[in-house]
Amino acid sequence: MREEVHHPPGDLLRELTCVAPEVRERLVVRFGVGVLAWCDELPALVSRLAARWNLDPDTAGGGGTSRVFRCIKRDTGTPVWLKLTPDPLIAREEAEALHVWAMTPSVVTLLVQDLAAGALLLDAVEPGEQVRERAWNLSEVAALLRDLRIPSPPVDGRSVVRPLTHRINFVFDLTGRRLAASGVNPPAVSATLLKARATAQELAAGGPAGLVHGDLHPANVLSGPGGRMVAIDPRPAWGDPDFDTVDWILDNTTDQTMLDSKIAELAARVPGMSPHRVLSWCRALAPVIAIPRICAGRDDAQTRFLTDLARH
Repeated sequence: MREEVHHPPGDLLRELTCVAPEVRERLVVRFGVGVLAWCDELPALVSRLAARWNLDPDTAGGGGTSRVFRCIKRDTGTPVWLKLTPDPLIAREEAEALHVWAMTPSVVTLLVQDLAAGALLLDAVEPGEQVRERAWNLSEVAALLRDLRIPSPPVDGRSVVRPLTHRINFVFDLTGRRLAASGVNPPAVSATLLKARATAQELAAGGPAGLVHGDLHPANVLSGPGGRMVAIDPRPAWGDPDFDTVDWILDNTTDQTMLDSKIAELAARVPGMSPHRVLSWCRALAPVIAIPRICAGRDDAQTRFLTDLARH
């Protein structure tokens, strides 16, 4: 159905694209104080891109690395998403991965890009509900993982996507900063995190080389047409695709029997998946998932199991 188009007045557009103080703080943590100039210039950038791509922005959001704007295309009345990041490399990596996955309906479609501006225009996923907001099962996850499995990096070496070891360093550095900032930092937790990092680096360096989403969890997967799972917001890397299974395996898992059962079920449905490597990834990444929960004061069955798993 064609949506009615409303052109926002200039004042409303400036209000929509103005970066709030709390968002600026998150971006400074991620990119440093230099990002504040980008925040100041963002309204003008969005205005230029909206004019070039015939868009009317109507809502704003974003995470720790980008600002996103739901827009309506003026010529068709259809929704799209404008995504902007202050780091053009992040946009280049995401664009490359989306081009590689362009033939699968299980990944959001990239419509157009301006990589110098760190800008991607993405098709809307409808109905677009985050999978974390609904019940899901491992057969759905298996279908998604099968579609995402691209076997190897380009032989010409021209990829801008970096190895999985780089992603591992980022994830563990971020977890360490969160732990330090929380004030909850007993020596045993730091030692466990250091050991887990070494294990994860060994897994990343020694495994198969496929295209990895890098941030595949139920908040980064939407319900698409016909109920199909559609992945968004990749932090792509070249490395072991089994890395992408961990959040799904560990979600709501509270004991070893449940963990083993979920690994076996998913491995039976995803060709090439290694149960042994998935278990090793789960152990290595358990503290990355557990530490934010511990810092938030959570002491539920899943947090206790993650903590125990990280020690083994």
